[in-house]
Amino acid sequence: MSKRMSLSTEPRENFLEGKLLIAMPGMPDPRFEKSVIFMCAHSAKAAMGLIINKPIEGLSFRELMEKFNITITAERPDIPILFGGPVNMGRGFVLHSADYSSGDTTLTITSEISLTATVDILEAVAHGNGPSKAILALGYAGWGDGQIENEILANGWIHCDPDPELIFDTDYDAKWETAIGKLGAGISGLSADAGRA
Repeated sequence: MSKRMSLSTEPRENFLEGKLLIAMPGMPDPRFEKSVIFMCAHSAKAAMGLIINKPIEGLSFRELMEKFNITITAERPDIPILFGGPVNMGRGFVLHSADYSSGDTTLTITSEISLTATVDILEAVAHGNGPSKAILALGYAGWGDGQIENEILANGWIHCDPDPELIFDTDYDAKWETAIGKLGAGISGLSADAGRA
């Protein structure tokens, strides 16, 4: 009746949920180079997150709403559409402040950050009734059983507590460096060979 010991000192189940995952310099997968990912879910069997710093060029919120036949009546600038990750690019996710909820379809991740993946939040944003802060991501980053833990152990990623200002307000080009800086280490202090086999 002995339990298998984990290599990590942190509890495996859910320890990344609600955290920021930051790609280390030298990340070998170009899809994740200099990525900052907000982790929406993490269990012993899988993990899921959204890249929050890679806008999709040439696609506007207004164009996307036209595809859904949603008329924009709110006077607000377009929300950038982000590359949320390489899995299921046809699916959209809205990461948003906790001042909006669509009942059972909104997942509360932290006290300040929620996730909704149904069209009603797009309608609410288009009509000015949505959350005060929001980003829209197409696709997501996903990992299977033990995969993300192994990538962390191989120095592919580091993680830290979430920062709503970094998630929603920081310039997209500055998010990765800002996230690294929140860890108290400059980019020059991290190994350029981290994450390489």
